[in-house]
Amino acid sequence: MAGITDWTERHRPSSERHLEGNEVQRRKIRAWLDEWKNGTPRKKALLLVGPPGVGKTSVARAIAQDMGWNVIELNASDARNAAAIRKVATHGSTHRSLFHNPNEKKQRTLVLLDEVDHLSGGLRAVSQDRIEKAIQGSDDPGKDVSLKGDSGGKAELLNLLSETRQPVILACNEIMGLWGRGSSWSSTRDRFTKHLQTITFDRASDEALRRIARRVLREEKLEFEDAAIEALVENNPGDLRALVRDLQVLSTTSSGILTKAMVASQALAGHRDTSEGVFPGLDKLYRSTNAEDAVRIGRSIEKSPPDMINWVHWNNAGLFPQSNSIKRGSQSLSQASKMYMGQFRSTAHRSWYWSGQLASLSASVTNPNPFTGRIYPSYPHFLRRHSSRTRPSIIKRMVSFSGMSQAALREEILPLLSAMLKDSPQLGDSENFDISLKFGFSGEEHASLAGLPLTRKATKALIAKYDEHYERNLIEKPFEPIPVEMPEEKTENVEEKKNDEPSESSGQMKLF
Repeated sequence: MAGITDWTERHRPSSERHLEGNEVQRRKIRAWLDEWKNGTPRKKALLLVGPPGVGKTSVARAIAQDMGWNVIELNASDARNAAAIRKVATHGSTHRSLFHNPNEKKQRTLVLLDEVDHLSGGLRAVSQDRIEKAIQGSDDPGKDVSLKGDSGGKAELLNLLSETRQPVILACNEIMGLWGRGSSWSSTRDRFTKHLQTITFDRASDEALRRIARRVLREEKLEFEDAAIEALVENNPGDLRALVRDLQVLSTTSSGILTKAMVASQALAGHRDTSEGVFPGLDKLYRSTNAEDAVRIGRSIEKSPPDMINWVHWNNAGLFPQSNSIKRGSQSLSQASKMYMGQFRSTAHRSWYWSGQLASLSASVTNPNPFTGRIYPSYPHFLRRHSSRTRPSIIKRMVSFSGMSQAALREEILPLLSAMLKDSPQLGDSENFDISLKFGFSGEEHASLAGLPLTRKATKALIAKYDEHYERNLIEKPFEPIPVEMPEEKTENVEEKKNDEPSESSGQMKLF
């Protein structure tokens, strides 16, 4: 331990007696692991949900160590495609460990997968043959075989949960990251929750932070003032990992004793920006009753000012109990929208600031009746598909050319294509057919990307003109699609294909 330079690892709890906070959650984990001693529980996996730094994985590892169990761990820094998960986790969960003690009948291997909310892609499965070849690294002729990104990762994770004969614990910060942001997120949730018991972690209490700070400083043989501990707790949002890192930084500048002045100086020089997911953030925002809290909470939500305007506008109508509150909120949002448009003028720096603050105020102080029960903010439906003009045929064709996921195409590529095709003096021109011809779009698809209503006479004339260019282009130069190396597998789950989940990513698209 003395040779470990990172204090978060050096002081990571090695036993449950070293853990602090989330006592109820720890009891649930212990009870679930105890069930594995005598058989297989009905839910063979746990999903630990909570903000970073609250000790989700530390709890799991400490309890497993107390029980004398081996731990197989996979996190976001490792490859997490179908082949990697099967090689490390699935095989480990269906076979006995190499270090299994045959005299210990109740010994298990805990499979721990951290940050599963960062596991990208949909539920589309990769063929079994390709997974096995990727595990081996080559096929029969000796050609290298690999899976890119997180290809097939979620499908293999479901396979792991259904087949495991060992306890599996998943950990994530934002649960919606695991379910996905598409319209089929509830279907994905239902398929996972058949195997999962969800346990939600809270941020550490102030008393828990005090005890951990004192324990770490005593183990490091550093003297401290009680006022310094209080200052550390006051500037910490309940993040245990951040607390230990702060202590390590302060120890490098300490001249023998940790003082309150040192903590205050460090807090002033390195203010920590904390952020959280949109759903827990909105819950706090709608419960806030004063402008200062609302602005602070709004800044912590992982959404840009224009996104905040959309989310607040959508949820106000469903959450505010009185029409007068909705009206006041809409007036504030109207001003927020006008301020945001200022980014295209000389007031760009102020527009970004004020539009975000006004959006936060629209969800809080405009409602005079504080919320007491549970709040259910929802995802704005009009943002799910990003645009009613986004035709499925365009998405399908772009996916076949590029190998990108549907989500990446909608969010990153389609806005660029639309901007280049929409009529504007500075950039776009709907009568420039070069890009659409390159991708082989139809006339209607070109008009849809240009944002033109298909029922207008002018649009129909443009489509006819495009079709003429398309036919002439085929005669003069036969259409050749952009060459892209596609995945080798030919089989896929038909039911998953119907879901609006991101498809397997197999490469990058080059526009020009």
